[in-house]
Amino acid sequence: MENPHILVIPYPAQGHVIPLMDLSSCLLKHGFKITFVTLEFNHQNAMDILALRGEEMGNRVHLVSVPDGLGSSEERNQPGKISEAILQTMPRKVEELIEEINGSERKINCVIADQSLGWALEIAKKHGIKRAAFCPAAAALLVLGFSIPKLIDDGVIDQDGTPLKREMIKLSPNMPPMNTMNFVWACIGNINAQKNIFKLMVRNNESIKLTDWLLCNSTYELEPAAFTMAPNIKPIGPLLAPKSKPTDSNGLTWLNQQAPQSVIYVAFGSFTTFNTTQFQELALGLELTGRPFLWVVRSDITNGRNNAYPEGFQERIGSRGQMVDWVHQKKVLSHPSIACFISHCGWNSTMEGLSNGVPFLCWPYFADQFFNQSYICEHWGVGLGFERDGRGIITRNEIRNKVEQLVGNEKYKAKSMALKETVMNSIAETGGGSNNNLKDFVKWLNE
Repeated sequence: MENPHILVIPYPAQGHVIPLMDLSSCLLKHGFKITFVTLEFNHQNAMDILALRGEEMGNRVHLVSVPDGLGSSEERNQPGKISEAILQTMPRKVEELIEEINGSERKINCVIADQSLGWALEIAKKHGIKRAAFCPAAAALLVLGFSIPKLIDDGVIDQDGTPLKREMIKLSPNMPPMNTMNFVWACIGNINAQKNIFKLMVRNNESIKLTDWLLCNSTYELEPAAFTMAPNIKPIGPLLAPKSKPTDSNGLTWLNQQAPQSVIYVAFGSFTTFNTTQFQELALGLELTGRPFLWVVRSDITNGRNNAYPEGFQERIGSRGQMVDWVHQKKVLSHPSIACFISHCGWNSTMEGLSNGVPFLCWPYFADQFFNQSYICEHWGVGLGFERDGRGIITRNEIRNKVEQLVGNEKYKAKSMALKETVMNSIAETGGGSNNNLKDFVKWLNE
């Protein structure tokens, strides 16, 4: 009998594509055939991510793309717009793809879809295909989604998801508090985008009931209260990229020249943007630390201004700081020269930092990142947050002071290393909870 053929469907944003690519890599080791769906506009990005995982994986994962129906790249940088377009265009195209593949000899045996794409699970059920959903965020995000009916009944939010008052709530006594204004749907774009994403989450609560497996890139030890509240969520994290050939990629040669635990690594993911004032305060704050730093500066990070550095900044820092447009983040975070990570607290970055024992300075931007900060600072004790001034700006002095507070106190590094050991034990061959779940999932796929 031929090995099962799995159709993998991520939400088309880098933070969602990467962990599903890593899961695909795990499944390849068990002999499964993988077809990985992308949207046309980010097909090249998916190919680049695949290439980083080595030639063997690149040859064994079949990438296919479908259109998204959006016109400009500007629209694609707005999560609300992407979600809207996905609902309007992608379901029909994915169903056509399934019908086309099932007309061939290598029929699809299972669909693994991002849990935010509930329609993909509905299509799979319609075609009699086994279904699994994957959450690339914290299990707590799923628990929040499952709690929506109770939040409405308790008068915390209205029927559209709008918070009725600003307050801190706990979904369970042992989970970190959540600010109602920072609910994942309440801090994305404009009010229409918020309503669309909230509606999507409500619909996905129903679609998830169609799955046999609900997987999550987390561990029992990181989120015990969330997994107690929703035992149907099965953690399989941390998902690690396969080891690729050593490369002289951005920043790594420079890192090799730095002292152990000396470098501030700064990266804010794919969506974070700054106004010029905030960008310059960040630059000047890094300068004030007097420490070496590696800073990932996307071309679109300053609302369209390509060179917003303070006057004379680059000349003053010289070779002490490196500004690059991209890095192989997992390799950077595993480098012995890294002292701390100034991060937007996206879940992938959070898991990558935890897996390498790196302490955090938290600078969340939107969506689940505010709650992830609560985990990092209050629950796990492996990081600090920044305070904003009266203008809403994180100032250069605040940046310098928090860097010194974090790096100058050995307890944060000690806690980070202890948590790293706990996290990595979850994928140990013997007794690792995540490893056991993955084995059971593979067994189910082969049934």
